[in-house]
Amino acid sequence: MNFYKKATFVKSIIDLKDLENRKNEVIFIGKSNVGKSSLINALTNNSKLAFTSKKPGHTRLLNYFLIDDSFYFVDSPGYGYSQKKDVDYTFYGDMLEKYFENNKYLKLVVFLLDSRHLPTDDDYDFYKFLISYNYPFCIALTKCDKLNQSEKSKIYKNLKDKLDVTKENSLILLTSSKDDRSLLILKETIDHYIALEDKWWKF
Repeated sequence: MNFYKKATFVKSIIDLKDLENRKNEVIFIGKSNVGKSSLINALTNNSKLAFTSKKPGHTRLLNYFLIDDSFYFVDSPGYGYSQKKDVDYTFYGDMLEKYFENNKYLKLVVFLLDSRHLPTDDDYDFYKFLISYNYPFCIALTKCDKLNQSEKSKIYKNLKDKLDVTKENSLILLTSSKDDRSLLILKETIDHYIALEDKWWKF
């Protein structure tokens, strides 16, 4: 497996103005405990890079990791879980809106969904939020190694029923932090968008 060769934690931030050295970036977003940190660790072959926890809501800020001295991975807080309820939801929403507003360095959004379950109402809300910004994105279905063949066959129906997402209108990847082939496909997808010139930018 051709993992990324070098990955270093840089900084945790709330606002992009707190990041001194801007580079192209890929953000990983999904509900709490969907597997964002695990996927980042697998792509970099470093199990200790991004902190993982079985307790939802651990990541609270935007965590930046420098990849191969070239671009950033951004590990975002998970939505759909809040110990402080409305206070946390407001903080999270404001932080993401500031992040997405005219972010010319954002090359790809990796939108993570748990392959074992129907997308939630929170997933639907974020999907609508995401497509309103016109950034390139892929949908990464996580934990696919835990599915049997029958369950795998339901994945695309679940996406169609809940999000109106199909293979024709979205880039959908079946992933697992334990499956090298799926990680390679995700890495190739990330590399493709990082390498693109900024011709798609519409602002």
